[in-house]
Amino acid sequence: AARLGEGLQPPSIAPLLQASPLARSFELDYEENCFRKDGVPFRYISGSIHYARVPRPAWRDRLLKMSMSGLSTVQVYVPWNYHEPLPGVYDFSGERDVEAFLDMTAEMGLLVILRPGPYICAEWEMGGLPAWLLWKPDIILRSSDPAYLAAVDSWLHVLLPKIKPHLYQYGGNIISVQVENEYGSYYACDYEYLRHLLGSFRALLGSKVLLFTTDSTGIEELRCGTLQGLYATVDFGPGSNVTEAFGAQRFVEPKGPLVNSEYYTGWLDYWGEAHANTSSALVAQGLENMLQLGASVNMYMFHGGTNFAYWSGADFKDQYKPVTTSYDYDAPLSEAGDPTEKLLAIRTVISKFQPLPVGPMPPATPKYAYDRVTLRKVSACPKGCAALSWHCPAAPHPCLSLQYADLLDVLDVLCHSGPIQSQFPLTFEAIKQAHGFVVYRTQLPRNILDPATLSAPSHAVCDRGYVMLQKEYQGTLERDGQTVLRVMGRAGDTLDVLLENMGRISFGANVSDFKGLLGNLSLDSSPLRNWLIYPLDIDSAVQQGWPHAAPLKSSSRGRAGPAFYTGAFKTPGIAWDTFVKFPGWGKGQLWINGFNLGRYWPRRGPQQTLFVPGSVLHTGCPNNITVLELEGAPLIPFLHFLDRPLFNRTLSCSTAATE
Repeated sequence: AARLGEGLQPPSIAPLLQASPLARSFELDYEENCFRKDGVPFRYISGSIHYARVPRPAWRDRLLKMSMSGLSTVQVYVPWNYHEPLPGVYDFSGERDVEAFLDMTAEMGLLVILRPGPYICAEWEMGGLPAWLLWKPDIILRSSDPAYLAAVDSWLHVLLPKIKPHLYQYGGNIISVQVENEYGSYYACDYEYLRHLLGSFRALLGSKVLLFTTDSTGIEELRCGTLQGLYATVDFGPGSNVTEAFGAQRFVEPKGPLVNSEYYTGWLDYWGEAHANTSSALVAQGLENMLQLGASVNMYMFHGGTNFAYWSGADFKDQYKPVTTSYDYDAPLSEAGDPTEKLLAIRTVISKFQPLPVGPMPPATPKYAYDRVTLRKVSACPKGCAALSWHCPAAPHPCLSLQYADLLDVLDVLCHSGPIQSQFPLTFEAIKQAHGFVVYRTQLPRNILDPATLSAPSHAVCDRGYVMLQKEYQGTLERDGQTVLRVMGRAGDTLDVLLENMGRISFGANVSDFKGLLGNLSLDSSPLRNWLIYPLDIDSAVQQGWPHAAPLKSSSRGRAGPAFYTGAFKTPGIAWDTFVKFPGWGKGQLWINGFNLGRYWPRRGPQQTLFVPGSVLHTGCPNNITVLELEGAPLIPFLHFLDRPLFNRTLSCSTAATE
């Protein structure tokens, strides 16, 4: 007890002094219980931002706001699967240019705490691990399994040499690097794995860089997640007793700086649950309590951003819980990067411990409500546009044409390689499909004149299956939900199941989350056979201009089942951030100008709008909209562009929303 009390005394945090011309250093001081930066006692106040969740044109805006909030440091994850989509295929270009992001943080005068994994959690698809690891079905992830370690080593030998020049010791701004992430919460408890990572990080980054771990405050988690040679830090939120929480850190690190590597400013959202929010006063008070102890704190998240495309992950807590497209997190900077009341409360606390930067906080980015997109059939358009128009009083002549294509009618466009034949269904991983959608097709083996039971084994539909018989939508099978439908038809009728991957599990006992049909469908207990399996590459088709350049059907009415709806609109000479709402739509995916904005699901909620960054929009030419609706568009399909998000509506109450 005496040792614990002594360890919780605040260290002396001297003002930052100019570094000596000697070697730059960032080190642990076990005598004074603090960090030393260039020999001077140092404490960081940091915030998390994920470059993969923020459009590159917005990086500077978000970093400037974080700096002006009083932060000295930002904490950054590197998602492995974002950079290595296929084995040995690497992408560090454009939005994925992590070195450009690090350079920008340095330009802003911010230090960096880097978290390169290989596992990161982050509510990100498969916790940042690439889905292709599951091409070997028996691989044991996050362990000393030789197959897993070989893949990890290959990745680290590409990533870490890019990182090394950015380390503080070599003139960069990365002061510390985390190894793995919350490993104590994983069942394996494999010290050989942690030792292997420690050796790899040391070999590739050198002996001087400060390496650390992060775990929750449970004793068992700290036992399995820590290793000699890695400084142990903890994570906890504003509801925790600060003294007890740091006491858990002192259990494994009797000396050294107190560090909360993830102080939760809010929380994530799951589809079908209420939008999370955490009191600003509670967050501010917890921060002040930690700073009074001299602790270094990273606020997770300071800016959450958006799970664009298919990057949102899922948790498993008694059941599969997919994460929403918005990663707003009720953070100090909103999903769109706007300062909130919480940010101002945090800034006030920081001002009690160190001077704030001189100058005003940058304002919210401008938003524009491009108004209701009303889709209606008209006889002709005087400007020569197609058969449907959008009326928006702010635009001079914003014409929108609505066309649609049934997904099953365009399989040749979406699956150039053609189908794979198999007696029984194959998983996404078996056919090397990482994300998105796969169509499973077979035929009814006999006449079914009375309704028969089409069923899937428990946990065999991962994650949602949209069932069509003779191209007529029958209903949806769902993981941890409905697994039975009643169908009728004739021998030889075509049965299609469109399988959607809603995001692989990113946290929990098992991140080996295989997707697709994991078991066979049965008709009145008789297994169906002879499947054609179509892996769909929708994004490539949309990015290449489909379906806007293709002859499609025209319609003024929505219909049931998976179909694409397209349109084009012009902005009134501005390209500002906006939010798009889906009145009466079911569930699906939205692209604007080929950019995949993510999943919408207003019927399930709580998220009712998708964030549309202004950088995605055009001002001098039409903006192409592509909607893949999975269950059924409204009778009069339209979208509504707002200047604010709608988050907190869920289940039945969401369908009543008419804004």
